[in-house]
Amino acid sequence: MQADLAAASSSISLSNIRFSCRFSPRVAKATWTSNLSTKHWILHSTAQIENIITSDEDQSMWEACKQALSAFNFSDEEKDKILGKAFGLVHSPYWGEERKKEVPKFETVNGTLDYLRSLNLSDEDLSKLLKKFPEVLGCNLEEELKANIKILDEQWGIKGKSLRNLLLRNPKVLGYNVDCKGDCMAQCTRCWVRF
Repeated sequence: MQADLAAASSSISLSNIRFSCRFSPRVAKATWTSNLSTKHWILHSTAQIENIITSDEDQSMWEACKQALSAFNFSDEEKDKILGKAFGLVHSPYWGEERKKEVPKFETVNGTLDYLRSLNLSDEDLSKLLKKFPEVLGCNLEEELKANIKILDEQWGIKGKSLRNLLLRNPKVLGYNVDCKGDCMAQCTRCWVRF
């Protein structure tokens, strides 16, 4: 068997070898990749949504929420992904395991969008924000979004144009609801210590 491996490895051309370090071919470890059978994997994260939204009422609510996102020129797939991540139907590291899966309500989505617009964010700004942090639509308006804007204003003096720029750069600040003050609580995606 050793002889077969040696014969096979000597017949592999160097064009099929990727070197994992900058040493010469005699010293470096290499991995062989074949161009003959390359598999392409496609992520179907929105397929999870179809398994949960089964009733006509849920479908109607889902479509209404997608309509609320129509001002941003997202494709149907993007709208599904944004709503899915926001309401726990598509996995998101932001929520971890704690997000209850729910069908969004038009009033909730529209209320959040209206509030974000009241912060002087244009539809173009909101489009960028939703692509970076779609989970914002699933955050509690009073307890998270408004409370965090208040913290940014009162504790950091961030408002107006500075607030707009911050939200476009780091929209996750809207969803921070943990402050471990350096004593880690293992909820880093939602912690103010990242700010």
